[in-house]
Amino acid sequence: LSGSDSSMKILRWLLKGRSSAPAPTLAPAPTSAPAPTSASAPTSASAPRQLEHFSKFSPSPLSMKQFLDFGSRNGCEKTSFTFLRQELPVRLSNIMKEINLLPDNLLGTPSVQTVQSWYVQSLTDILEFLDKSPDNYRVLTDFSDSLINIRNRHNDVVPTMAQGVIEYKEAFGVDPVTNQNVQYFLDRFYLSRISIRMLINQHTLVFDGRSNPAHPKHIGGIDPNCDVVEVVKDACESAKMLCDQYYLTSPEVLINQFNGKALGHPIQIVYVPSHLYHMLFELFKNAMRATVENNKSSTTLPPIKVMVALGKEDLTVKISDRGGGVPLRKIDRLFSYMYSTAPNPVVQNFHTAPLAGFGYGLPISRLYAKYFQGDLNLYSMEGHGTDAIIYLKALSTDSVERLPVFNKSVWKHYKSKTEADDWCVPSSEPKNLAKFDDHI
Repeated sequence: LSGSDSSMKILRWLLKGRSSAPAPTLAPAPTSAPAPTSASAPTSASAPRQLEHFSKFSPSPLSMKQFLDFGSRNGCEKTSFTFLRQELPVRLSNIMKEINLLPDNLLGTPSVQTVQSWYVQSLTDILEFLDKSPDNYRVLTDFSDSLINIRNRHNDVVPTMAQGVIEYKEAFGVDPVTNQNVQYFLDRFYLSRISIRMLINQHTLVFDGRSNPAHPKHIGGIDPNCDVVEVVKDACESAKMLCDQYYLTSPEVLINQFNGKALGHPIQIVYVPSHLYHMLFELFKNAMRATVENNKSSTTLPPIKVMVALGKEDLTVKISDRGGGVPLRKIDRLFSYMYSTAPNPVVQNFHTAPLAGFGYGLPISRLYAKYFQGDLNLYSMEGHGTDAIIYLKALSTDSVERLPVFNKSVWKHYKSKTEADDWCVPSSEPKNLAKFDDHI
């Protein structure tokens, strides 16, 4: 491919075909999409055709066990290269087609255009390797370098897309249809991003020829014996330090665990510690802030209680605070991208809280939980406090990637119009029944 020329060609082609529905899938997608029939290297002219080709295949979800087995037993860089040069274009192409279904005014914001150009460039980078031999050591080295460049290029995708939403809101406001579509899209878009980074990280960490001195037993980013309570403690300490810096105080945290599979034993699962840490840190940060601000007149702060439980199917972490709770009508908005009211957004970096200022901490944390078939829910009692619960799969065979796929159902979702509600909308003022007295 000819770099920027090819990228611009794909971008123009995407914008040209915005209104057309995806072609129906004639058969279930294979384990990995076959390369286009042309034996020659991809050219600028063929790039849009290849995007269209790869977008017709469904991504191939992997289980935690598959990630683990491949990295520890069957690890072969050639096999990984062959899989990724097919799978990454499928995942990129699926979400790139979906980006194109965003409202015109949102798609036209400078920030969203920037994000779209990053995805186009990353796709063209991967397509460079479609016809190259995995038996060539230089090809494998170049491929790993390319993956690292792609990962670095996409480091700021979340705050940049968030800035695009802000640009749209400032210019056009918020309406129910756009809010629904943006929520649907960003959940899928950010989940796709998590999955792509997972594939890239596993390949580069497993095959870079070096072990991680801090975590020598990790398989890439996966800990085969992830001690959940230890990750809870790490996230708790980080949140307490942040709370102490800001409020000069922090609540005590009481941690208990119950291993329903092996009484008295530590709770360990196969998981990605960084994903779990991200979720826990966000929840602790919220719980501590609510606890301190809701008890300003008290001389002591009520403790935050944590329960970690392992069953046959689920690993569950519950964080309970006495931070005053949230009204039921506001719970959904805590997970909304369009209704975030957090001021002064800043780009994420090592020294700041994740996504500080965008209000994306909770929705992104929930996506990390959902990525391997888990979930994250809030149960609040206004006036008292909130229980935040993380559900994860206890078995590595059940922890399978949850991946978005572009098809006609997705296209119809964006094109559907909101119909009139079939429930009465309660009035803010009670109805005056006096005028009906004569008719009773």
